[in-house]
Order: sequence, then structure tokens, then C-alpha cells
Amino acid sequence: MTAQSSAPNGLKVLHLISGLGHGGAETVLQRLVTHAKKGRHCVLSMQDEGVIGPALRAAGIELHCLNMPPGKMSIGDFMRLRKTLKQLAPDVVQCWMYHADMVGGLAARLAGIRTVLWGVRNSGDNLASSSRSSYILARYFAWTSYLIPRLIVFCAELAAQRHRAWGYQAAKIRVIPNGYDLSRWQPASPAHKKAMREQLGLAIEDEVIGFVARWNPLKNHANLIQAMAHLQAQRPGLKLLLIGEGLDSSNAELMALLAEAQLVVGQQVLLLGRRDDVPALMPILDLHVLASLAEGFPNVVAEAMACEVPNVVTNVGDAAFIVGEVGWVVPPQDAAALAQGIDQALTFLTGAEAAQFKRQCRQRVLDNFSLPKMVQAYEAVWREAIDK
Repeated sequence: MTAQSSAPNGLKVLHLISGLGHGGAETVLQRLVTHAKKGRHCVLSMQDEGVIGPALRAAGIELHCLNMPPGKMSIGDFMRLRKTLKQLAPDVVQCWMYHADMVGGLAARLAGIRTVLWGVRNSGDNLASSSRSSYILARYFAWTSYLIPRLIVFCAELAAQRHRAWGYQAAKIRVIPNGYDLSRWQPASPAHKKAMREQLGLAIEDEVIGFVARWNPLKNHANLIQAMAHLQAQRPGLKLLLIGEGLDSSNAELMALLAEAQLVVGQQVLLLGRRDDVPALMPILDLHVLASLAEGFPNVVAEAMACEVPNVVTNVGDAAFIVGEVGWVVPPQDAAALAQGIDQALTFLTGAEAAQFKRQCRQRVLDNFSLPKMVQAYEAVWREAIDK
């Protein structure tokens, strides 16, 4: 039985998204539709099927792609979107991210679909400098939030607070934290940890920290590289793994930052680039570091915790909320504070309480951010929206 056919008499929920690239929102969408227990789900991408599309098809999820060019939409494209929505005739349209919220939400209402939900994945931090178009849309949404959506789903409490302050209709706001498949994110056995480290040229006794994030100014790899330089005196053997799209030797800007910090690729720093085996790599770390300038609900923090890998995080988005009492929180864009946090964490993790602390990391994800909890919460808001 496919995920789509699990409850043929339930609601038909259409998920509308700009594209299906390798991002946080896209992977959450994939988890949601492939693990939903109620209703029928289909996904409509305004662009192509990206990297997530084939996995959706393999899971039995109905997928439609309009193949529009990124960042552009003509009147004809909009009318085609409206026509497609009308033909698919879902009971609920769940939009994902600003552009789909605005364009797709309006097209859905014009297609006669009354139950439209927005999905906001951005915290709003540094939005004006990182994406002018998204910033304009985000502020413009404030008054349209009274007209288009039945409900607005945020993945992070801080994001909900900021958008409420911008004038979004407070009564429509719901917060659903991301949920994680704990069968996929698990602690490493000693044998796995040893084997994976050997593949990377690392010893089992090496102190290894890592950051899983694509190359993007908001991820602020420069901050972590500066912190790593600060740590060289007291921890000369420390290794840093950088994992994500753009984190390789072809990135001239990255290589210049490393050279300026006197960090040598292959010695203090390993550049692994984009990897499809992050669940196998994550648990070989001693510590995961989130160095970002801005986040919504950073998936990678909870994924590390599920692997019993503690985090040092900058105080952005809901990062501090995710780690709770089982992590270290430092100010953003403060390399000295980040270095101090990393040093304190690594010292603590060599102590007698480390094993219990790591188990508590995973337990926090199980208690608060499990995939079943997220699925149930979405199903509840869809039913609430239908009943409004």
C-alpha cells in the first residue's frame, strides 16, 4: 500500500511549493507526505522535480511539475497554475514558503479552493539583506494574511512572534516544530564510528567537530572558521568537518577564508561537500556546531541530537529552544564566544556525565520533535482549517 492510498476516503491535501531542491523545507515536506496516516497527498512543484521529486514518486506520492523558470512567473504561468489547481481539486492546499504562499495561495482561491494554509519557514532574521524579494513579500503578506489563508503554519516560535509583530493575523497563526525520523538518525556503534573515521583519515581518538550546512552567507561559515583559528593554540589536534553544497576546494571564497585563518585543508579542516550519507557521518562527530546568522527551525541541530551528538549553537531562530538544557548557546557573529563555547563543550564531553548527556540529547528529540508528533499536528490543523 502506498503512502497516498493509506486512507482513500480522507481529505485530499495538495502541497504547493516553488521547487523541490535539497533544502530544509523540501525535506520536511517529503517526510510529512510519506509518513502521513490520514488523507491523500499530492505535491505540485511550480518548477521541476528537483532532487526530492524522484523520492516522492518512489514512495507512491502523486507529483505534478509545472516546469516554470526559477524566479519568474508570467501571467500565462499564473493562469496555468490556477487551472492545474482547479483540475486537481484538493480539499486543502498547504503552501510551503513565501513565494508559494503568495502566488499559490492567490491562485488556489481564484480556482475556488477555500481551504488554503500558508507555510512560513523563514524566521525573518536578516531577510532584507539576504533576499530583497522575500523580504518584500514577507512584509506585504501582513495584510493579505487576513484575506487568503485559513491558517498560517510556522515551524518556529520565534518566526511566529516576528511575523505577528509585522502585522500577520495572530488568530490564524499555528506553530508546528519539525519532526524527525529517529530510525534514520541514530547513534553510531563503535565499529561504525571507527570505520567511517578511517575512511576520512581520522583516528578514533581525534577530537572532531562539524557543521552541516550549504555554503550561504546566512550560515556564516566565516564565523566558525575564525573560531577554529582561535582554538588552534589550546586544541592543536582539533579537526573540523564542513559538509554541504559548496563546501569544497573549488569554492575560492572559502579557500581564501581558510588560508587567512591559517587552516590547512586535509589537516585541520576536511571539506566534504554535498553528501547523501549525512546520517552516517553525523554520529562520528564529537560535537556539531551551528554558526548561523539566521535560522528558522534548524533541522541539523535536532538531527545531530538524535544521533546523540551535542551542539554548540548561535542564538538564532529556534536553535536555543531545540537544544534546551542539553547544548551550548552563544551570540551570533562572535567568533571568540563561539570558540569558547566549543572549548567548554569539548571539555565537558570528556567528563563522567558525557554519556548521559548525549542520551538526553536524543531523548529530547524523541519527546518533542518526533515525526509522528509533526504528522499528527499537521493533520489536526488541516481538519481545523476545513472546519473554520
